[in-house]
Amino acid sequence: MSEETLQVAPYGSWPSDLTTDVLTRRSFRLSQVRVCGNDTYWVETRSAQEGRNVLLRRQLDGRTEEILPMTADSELMDVRTRVHEHGGKAYTVVDNLIVASHGGDGCLYKYDLENPSAGLRRLTPKVAYRFADMTVDPVRGIVFAVMEDHTDSQRVANKLVAVPLDGTAAREASNIKVLWDKDDFVASPALSNAGDFLAFITWNHPQMNWNQSALHVAPLTFEGDFADHTVLLDDPKVSITQPRWSLKDDLIHVDDSSGWANLYRTEGFRGANTSENVSRGLWKEQLRTRALHPATKAFSAPQWRLGLHSYDNLDHDHLVAGWSEDGNFALGAIRLDNGQLETWETGWSPAGNVCCDNGRVVMLADSAYEPASIVQIRHAKAQVIRRAIESPLPKGDISRAETLTWSTSDGALCHGYFFAPTSATYKGPKRDKPPLIVTVHDGPTSAHRPGLNLARQFWTNRGFAILDVNYRGSTGYGRAYRDSLLGNWGVYDVDDCIAGAKSLIDQGKVDPKKIAIRGSSAGGMTALLAAAKSDVFTAVCSRHGITDLKALSTKLHKFESEYLGRLLGADSTNDPRWEERSPLSHAEQIHAPAFFVQGRADQIVPAEQTDAMAKALNKNGAVTVLEFENEGHVLKSAAAIRKALDSELAFYREVWGVKEA
Repeated sequence: MSEETLQVAPYGSWPSDLTTDVLTRRSFRLSQVRVCGNDTYWVETRSAQEGRNVLLRRQLDGRTEEILPMTADSELMDVRTRVHEHGGKAYTVVDNLIVASHGGDGCLYKYDLENPSAGLRRLTPKVAYRFADMTVDPVRGIVFAVMEDHTDSQRVANKLVAVPLDGTAAREASNIKVLWDKDDFVASPALSNAGDFLAFITWNHPQMNWNQSALHVAPLTFEGDFADHTVLLDDPKVSITQPRWSLKDDLIHVDDSSGWANLYRTEGFRGANTSENVSRGLWKEQLRTRALHPATKAFSAPQWRLGLHSYDNLDHDHLVAGWSEDGNFALGAIRLDNGQLETWETGWSPAGNVCCDNGRVVMLADSAYEPASIVQIRHAKAQVIRRAIESPLPKGDISRAETLTWSTSDGALCHGYFFAPTSATYKGPKRDKPPLIVTVHDGPTSAHRPGLNLARQFWTNRGFAILDVNYRGSTGYGRAYRDSLLGNWGVYDVDDCIAGAKSLIDQGKVDPKKIAIRGSSAGGMTALLAAAKSDVFTAVCSRHGITDLKALSTKLHKFESEYLGRLLGADSTNDPRWEERSPLSHAEQIHAPAFFVQGRADQIVPAEQTDAMAKALNKNGAVTVLEFENEGHVLKSAAAIRKALDSELAFYREVWGVKEA
């Protein structure tokens, strides 16, 4: 429809075909994309099946199917891991062998595609172990993995282990061989193509892996033990991620020693694992590391979830990689000999794993008009092989990102994206301005993206404007920008959100009387603090948000147990900053109506956080709490997702006196 033929209706009232039913039953969350030969694998999260993670395979002829059978206990496989509570890489595939973690019992299972009648074979015992980040060594008959040992709940231990593929460890846990347990955390085991070296990363409290980590390499014996070991890089100011081997067995990794997450190449491993070289330590002396393509680009992101895979081998001479720069995302090839980078114009932006086999590139990617989908690039042509939504949205209904930068109250710069209300059917009255929802990402070290996000379009298609704030501390803008939040959490992030909303008001883009702020987890904390510190917000929504930092510090799981102190710049909970930065301490200053979403089974931000805040706010005014008994930190079931979004929409409309057209 042309602008003249659009129906006029108040902003925020527009009906939309993008319903919560479409979001839950006819769209999917895709992740963990991998390739093996001509086959493509990925995990699909299905809210209609209570959030079960399903492993799918697409063959060369286009046939796509769920690949794993039921377990011996007649359970559907839920390809999931709870290592670090945030999970990540829960399966791996080599040739025709799949090894996967089952969310039901936490065990590893193997499945042989050449012998499907054998079914799933359990590889690990049913004890309090969790596994992730697997790498199969078919020659030795083992799978390297990160194991998180919860047998002593007071002392959770993270270890690099080797699990035999013959299933003997399922009966006897002692058959799981511990290779490394000297650090608080271990991740990213990477086996060289020749099978003679294993690389991995480690880090220790109070650091997170994106603040400081170490890169290790070990030559392997025939049995898979460490014959020797060296720390290739361990700098207190450097974070390392994604060790991976080139086809020539040079070790590639990403580190931020330059201030940006750039790629590096270490040569000297080929033929170095000999008895003489190892016994005399000579293999270490011939290693040489150099930067591949120094640039103000981020080739990786903070590893909240295990198994990051933003680059892969394109051929013997090139890598294919995704990166971000100034809030934009791109894909291209990098020569291994001189670091020359060629940007590929595909119309898609990498949004997850980038994988390659025999020149066929497959990645999770989005665009202005498509949500994160699985895209194959072959012979310079991009093909969507799995969409995240059954039917693409009409282009007239899609709001496209406007990249923004604004000044904060202390003169710094903040970044974000503005999305105007957009509909193929409706427009707002000429003299009216749309309501604005400021969205705060979680982490707090993650970042918003400009590509199509169905949950965001749910709002813009109904006549709401959206400001996605990548406040100081967000990833993708260099280490200095991200590290600026350390010691300033609860200050800079809050100020950046307030300044962003005021900037849009000053530009006349939004209705100053209808400004909401919403966030989840750490973003929920920022949203509540912003509502306390500024009257610009007339509504606030916290989804499983942090409200009491001191109380949370006693409940944190191991991975984040010392993270809050780093963010606050105060290790001791006796420091006044722990209370000053807690929304609960400022409840009396929040006068805007508040809406809370909380899973009672949340293991990351316990429900008591919302309980206490809602109780304190009840003294001030309107408070709505929506609880889900069997939901955790992220809502999984379709019913819960639908109810949460529909209720939040009703909340804003009631607060601002907007009725559906």
